[in-house]
Amino acid sequence: MTESHTVAAPTPGSTRDARRAGVSAFAGTTLEWFDFYIYGSAAALVFGKVFFSGAPAAIGTLAAFGTFWVGFLARPLGGLIFGHFGDKYGRKSALVVTLTMMGVATVAIGLLPGYAQIGVLAPILLVVLRMVQGVAVGGEWGGAVLIATEYAPPGKKLLYGAFAQQGSPVGNLLATLAFLAVAQLPDAAFTGWGWRIPFLASALLMIVGLFIRLRLGETPEMVRHLEQKKDAGLPAKVVLTRYPGLVALGTLACVAGVALTYVKSTFVLSWATAGDAPLFDRTTFLTIVAISLAVQVIGQPFGAVLGSRLDLRRAVYWMLLPEIVFLPLLFVLVLTGSFWWAVIGMALATLPHAMYYAVMAGMLSAAFPTEVRYTGISLSYQLCATIFSGTAPFVCQLLLTTTGSIWSVVVLGLVYVAITLAAVVPLLRRITAAEQNPTTAAPAAAR
Repeated sequence: MTESHTVAAPTPGSTRDARRAGVSAFAGTTLEWFDFYIYGSAAALVFGKVFFSGAPAAIGTLAAFGTFWVGFLARPLGGLIFGHFGDKYGRKSALVVTLTMMGVATVAIGLLPGYAQIGVLAPILLVVLRMVQGVAVGGEWGGAVLIATEYAPPGKKLLYGAFAQQGSPVGNLLATLAFLAVAQLPDAAFTGWGWRIPFLASALLMIVGLFIRLRLGETPEMVRHLEQKKDAGLPAKVVLTRYPGLVALGTLACVAGVALTYVKSTFVLSWATAGDAPLFDRTTFLTIVAISLAVQVIGQPFGAVLGSRLDLRRAVYWMLLPEIVFLPLLFVLVLTGSFWWAVIGMALATLPHAMYYAVMAGMLSAAFPTEVRYTGISLSYQLCATIFSGTAPFVCQLLLTTTGSIWSVVVLGLVYVAITLAAVVPLLRRITAAEQNPTTAAPAAAR
């Protein structure tokens, strides 16, 4: 990996460069999340039949969700690997590599033969490629956030961090629309080859993403750090020995922002379309998911606006507390079997954690100093993804299978909200302490 500080950085403080960085972060994360999310849709709809065809339907779905989790298991590794290079040599070169890895792995999944063709080798190769996806997205998120926030004008870190965060719902929406299109095919065609089209389309998206990313220079903050030629040591060691409390709080503070997405977009998609008497056919419910994601794309940025204008702790409560009502309401409305009631339920349950997700990037980047920031925020976010997000569809399905009641899933979702609220207050307190006394705490500026 080349040292990206050899590339001249744009002039710090330039509004034009800051906007270009925000657009680059948004475009790159959109493409990365598109690749990551199409796997979730495929796991919910078809992977059990293609790669675990010898197992009963429910077991095949569990196995498919198990491979879905593998990508999350690999994400902390990606955060450590690319966090190290990003903190040592610069953000840009790490991001170019992660985008290339993700694109190649996604296309390879689209070309992978199923169980009927190569037997047990098929799910093994699927797991390996899913791990590559996990390593790539594990390194991508932190770097994209820093490209945006380290270019941000003073007092705008939360708003510019939201550029990178916006890539997640847009990528998810594009992934859902892609599967909605191929879901129009007859079942045999969809299972045989139709599901592969979104994966193969990733090749073109990767080329576009690389073109955008290669045009951007290194961040001003990182250039200044590299020019000082200070060796802070191994970034992972520094983060885990000096800032273990921040890593723990950051991990738990991310739970509602990311895990609830997979409860809704992956588990609920499977639950609502499964069984001999499904609540919805797959095309109808994919349409419902797409509408809720469009609501997220529109509503999520208001979280960053709210967090920038109000006391951040108060803003977080305003964002997350409605989820306590809206999440149970989601399942009640989906159970009606009505298209429009399900749309309302999905949209209402999406807004609280989506708005909170918008401010997460700015909060985490404010918690760690420049020399270990890539590693620190990546490790926090990706540990949350591994422990909570990647397990969410599997645990939801397991709870439903063992208890026979969807309300056990609702309780799990509410626990996610409670964990986040319990962690975010002390995290914000430590960020405030860092702002007021930067000589004894990690230098930071959340807004």
